[in-house]
Amino acid sequence: MKCEICSKNIETTFMNKILGTYIKDDKGKKHTICFECQKKFNTKVKILENIK
Repeated sequence: MKCEICSKNIETTFMNKILGTYIKDDKGKKHTICFECQKKFNTKVKILENIK
C-alpha cells in the first residue's frame, strides 16, 4: 500500500496490518496514511487537506 500524501510505500506486519493508519473522509472513503505523515500533520483536518 502507498501513503496517499507522500506516495511512499507503507510497510506491513506479518499479519498484514499496516504501520500507519486509515482516515475516513466525509464521504466514508478510507485513505491510507503512513506514520511519518501522521506525525507531520497531527490532526484529521490537516491530513484530509493534504491528501492528493
